[in-house]
Amino acid sequence: MAVNFSGMPSASSIFSAYASLSALVMLLQTMLNQLMPRQVQHYIWSFIQNYLRTLPSNAAIIIEERDGMSSNEVYNAAEIYLSTKIREDIDRLKVSKRHKDNNLTVKFAQCEKIVDFFEGIELEWKFVYEERKKSSKVIDEDSDNLLFMAEKKYFELCFNKKHKNKVLDVYVPFMLEKAKSIRAENKVVKLHTLASSVSYSSSILWDSINLQHPSTFDTLAIETNIKKAIIDDLDRFVRRKEFYKKVGKAWKRGYLLYGPPGTGKSSLIAAMANYLKFDIYDLELTNVKRDSDLRKLLLRTANRSILVIEDIDCSVELPERKEPMCADGLGHGRPHDLKFTLSGLLNFIDGLWSSCGDERIIVFTTNKREKARSSFAASRPHGHAHSYVLSDTGWI
Repeated sequence: MAVNFSGMPSASSIFSAYASLSALVMLLQTMLNQLMPRQVQHYIWSFIQNYLRTLPSNAAIIIEERDGMSSNEVYNAAEIYLSTKIREDIDRLKVSKRHKDNNLTVKFAQCEKIVDFFEGIELEWKFVYEERKKSSKVIDEDSDNLLFMAEKKYFELCFNKKHKNKVLDVYVPFMLEKAKSIRAENKVVKLHTLASSVSYSSSILWDSINLQHPSTFDTLAIETNIKKAIIDDLDRFVRRKEFYKKVGKAWKRGYLLYGPPGTGKSSLIAAMANYLKFDIYDLELTNVKRDSDLRKLLLRTANRSILVIEDIDCSVELPERKEPMCADGLGHGRPHDLKFTLSGLLNFIDGLWSSCGDERIIVFTTNKREKARSSFAASRPHGHAHSYVLSDTGWI
């Protein structure tokens, strides 16, 4: 069968049309560069890119600053992680530094975009800041403080939707771990103590200051083998999260330090905190009136912290729940929750309440070894805590 090609354009005419089109494109590009500033071109190109990213081929994750009444851990982690990827062309940033902070804290001041790459996936982070016309009241679950929210802040994470599972299952956990390591590196150890006028219905339970105690394991007067044993025990505790989970125990550690005043009990605690970068919560038992108050206080302590109860033998008289009930209204006859008991304290330390938190160390100190040990043994005959004796001449 014969085919007639007489109606098709010749190769020369096709080439001529292509050359004319190329010349027209170059002319238009030259005119565009002369008539339109590069900033305007960049804005238009960004607008087109943003529009394309909103098409069905892209997915977006919204990470708000708050999750209901609680702070959003993912938002806080994203803020820390992205602070290491700030571009040079970002012209407005919020910078702050608290006393003894190792580095500046850098945050976004306005809507910004940052592009990140992870295992071949392009991810675009967009920070959005919106001012509210009317402030909203929010009770912070983390501190019981009443917050007035005058703005709304969130991150929008955009990516190709075919990578959605990998972003959620791999990238986000990676970002959380990265932020955790950055936070640990820059962390300033805090010393928390009960508020001066504690009222358990009020919003403040703990006050904190930076821990400025200079004690470290290098400065402690400890025999080398004992120092190594303590450090090894702390290191083993920190890396054994899966072990504690496997054996069904709360991830916590207990120590009982005893010795005369001035033998270094507080210095050892400060050295432990500086070594692990753990905050210290100094619990003064004389301010605790009921077991329920104690639970509320301890539930407000953070993970990766050291709870210190000094002079357990003389801080407060600790009645037992097995004491006979009286009707005098002065203590012995009150219901269990209306007074503070040693049993209530130990229930939080090694009972069901002990699972409400991870990576915690509890340290008791005493000047009277046998009295403290007998008190704990009477309530927890099978309990165990690592004990260290301190004397005027050294460590035993």
